[in-house]
Amino acid sequence: MESNCVQFLGDKTILITGAPGFLAKVLVEKILRLQPNVKKMYLLLRASDDKAAMQRLRSEVVEIDLFRVLRKDLGEENLNELVHEKIVPVPGDISVHNLGLKDPDLLQRMWSEIDIIINIAATTNFDERYDIGLGINTFGALNVLNFAKKCVKRQLLLHVSTAYVCGENKGLFLEKPFKMGESLSGDKKLDINVEFELMKQKLKELEHQNCTEEEISQSMKDLGMTRAKLHGWPNTYVFTKAMGEMLIGSSRENLPLVIIRPTMITSTLAEPFPGWIEGLRTIDSVIVAYGKGRLKCFLADSTSIFDLIPADMVVNAMIATATAHSGETGIQTIYHVGSSFQNPVTFGQLHDTSARYFTKKPLVARNGSPIIVSKGTILPTMAQFSLYMILRYKLPLQILRLINIIYPWSEGDKYNDLSRKLRVAMRLVELYEPYLLFKGIFDDLNTERLRVRRKENIKEMDGSFDFDPKSINWDDYIANIHIPGLITYVLKQ
Repeated sequence: MESNCVQFLGDKTILITGAPGFLAKVLVEKILRLQPNVKKMYLLLRASDDKAAMQRLRSEVVEIDLFRVLRKDLGEENLNELVHEKIVPVPGDISVHNLGLKDPDLLQRMWSEIDIIINIAATTNFDERYDIGLGINTFGALNVLNFAKKCVKRQLLLHVSTAYVCGENKGLFLEKPFKMGESLSGDKKLDINVEFELMKQKLKELEHQNCTEEEISQSMKDLGMTRAKLHGWPNTYVFTKAMGEMLIGSSRENLPLVIIRPTMITSTLAEPFPGWIEGLRTIDSVIVAYGKGRLKCFLADSTSIFDLIPADMVVNAMIATATAHSGETGIQTIYHVGSSFQNPVTFGQLHDTSARYFTKKPLVARNGSPIIVSKGTILPTMAQFSLYMILRYKLPLQILRLINIIYPWSEGDKYNDLSRKLRVAMRLVELYEPYLLFKGIFDDLNTERLRVRRKENIKEMDGSFDFDPKSINWDDYIANIHIPGLITYVLKQ
């Protein structure tokens, strides 16, 4: 018997933004695999024209290893036929009015056909340029909402945000929407239009000063971080995502709106197969650096909870929430999709499991020898970490600089190279500090209620849409699924 979620997807026309991003691809594969009777999926991709969009769909979505289960089940020819029949790649850009669609006939067709709008598009750089962050994460979200309002058959807008719009405070974070103009700093009023005008004015000043593109880019990054911290957010990414939530929440009118706030998204737990991942995501850069023997010290509190959630669970929650709320006029519901409340994992646990893994199965260096890892030094405060870096690296660098001055031929440009690497490392630690030392827990009462309702519905017993983090054995997942997935799909070993 088909589950409610599978039934819901049948004969639906869905717009998905953010392809070919990581989460969007997992969603597309899931829909095609479990409900090939979906009517149509419009995938919005950044591309110059239809031909380029189709090429990106082929090379960056359908032909990748994520689709190997479908390819095996259907065969190459049948999979290509299914994709041709069900998926329409659309060149566009959410930062532009009408999502950048230039073909008026296509626009009218989409407005007349689309039932469900799923917005996954975002820029996730913590220190993104302020103009780009505002364009995609803030006003891009509003553009998607305005597009959805023109869809005559619209049943739901599902917007993917991030749980970390909460900022850096401690305690329990509830699944509640932002109020327009809400600032985390408490004593300041946030005016999104003022932020937009400040960004435009700064950009104009830089252009009038004939600044280089590199200077403009750095100034816009600095502006974003400054404005974010002024209003209580740690970086441009979560600040612009929070403002995006405010805009669509206040402008939704009677359009049903669901906002999904996932935590740190990791490799797939089960579907379409365990361990698939693309690129280094959040904590993965730390795991890989440790496995390569490059992580001698690290800023972290071993008791801090790292809120991890596998990508397929996030997608399952997205489909389940869409099924539950489609057509509910005027609702706005927030869902935290994470693990910290139901099944927390600490950094200490993550570190110990990684250490055991790389001790038993070390990575191999370029010369073919195994890389030996040590426990490393974990420092629980930024002050301790900075002192360690000064004593361990900065003082030796100053000595090297003195040698370069006295004997400029001795070490060549080694000082400048090491100095640059140290600056990059410190910059990354500063960006990640709010999450490495994070002391918050994400309440998921709405998500748990949905899980309970689904379990009470006999049709959902097959587990195809499981998103209960209590079912995850973290030691097993990290050692036998996630790290092997990183080695296979990211390191290509």
